[in-house]
Amino acid sequence: MIGPDGEQLGILPVQEALQLAQERDLDLVEVAPNAKPPVCRLMDYGKYLYERQKREREARKAQKQVEIKEVRLRPKTGEHDIQVVLRKARKFLEDGQKVKVRIRFRGREIVHSNVARDLMRRVAEELADVAVVESPPKMEGRSMIMILAPGAAKP
Repeated sequence: MIGPDGEQLGILPVQEALQLAQERDLDLVEVAPNAKPPVCRLMDYGKYLYERQKREREARKAQKQVEIKEVRLRPKTGEHDIQVVLRKARKFLEDGQKVKVRIRFRGREIVHSNVARDLMRRVAEELADVAVVESPPKMEGRSMIMILAPGAAKP
């Protein structure tokens, strides 16, 4: 058995250990049930759970949330509009956000998926200095999607 300050209290019978815990107004917690003999510890279990929860909350706050921004195009999008979308995507990538490039098909445009694939390739090439292709173009329903992550492509 281990005391509340981490000192060894020796091997005690269960009843004696429970009595000791009640006297000190603490909980008897089994920390290593598979050891021979099992190891127990005197501690304030509620306080332990609270502090563990607090540490987990702090760890979640410290995590960086990666946001995915989306830019949408169509197979028939004009040249100037493509340049505007590329500028917007470049800004997102420079800010450290991932970018999802979506080309939506309407009506019979879906028959010409090769046009969309060429447009995706062009977007990836033009943004190669600030982005790397995380997931290559693939069809999802009536759209083609590609995800770009920040970071220059390796030469």
